[in-house]
Amino acid sequence: MHIAFPYRLDGRGRTADADLDTHVRHLIEQVLFTSPGERVNRPTFGTGLGQLVFAPNSSELATATQFLVQGALQQWLGDLIQVEAVETLSVEATLQVTVRYVVRRTQQRQTAQFTRDL
Repeated sequence: MHIAFPYRLDGRGRTADADLDTHVRHLIEQVLFTSPGERVNRPTFGTGLGQLVFAPNSSELATATQFLVQGALQQWLGDLIQVEAVETLSVEATLQVTVRYVVRRTQQRQTAQFTRDL
């Protein structure tokens, strides 16, 4: 078992845990929505995805965003997952990211969708 994200206590007053699939999903969410510089001991961790919402929409930006996300996931979680596809959608102040990946340990295909109001 793995520590749940965000950190919290369970009904027994102990650290809440998560299974592997949930843990990996939480790790992806952390990489996507952490801006580089936010983590003291890992200044390059994250994608800075939230900053891109304010850039003018274009096909070039969508492609660049997909490469940025895929590269960050490969860098930080490449030993845990194999990214198959990344799709991003920005509507007003809401960002939606869909990631299709394979969990390396179990070889299970997963799809995770994240929505964040920015």
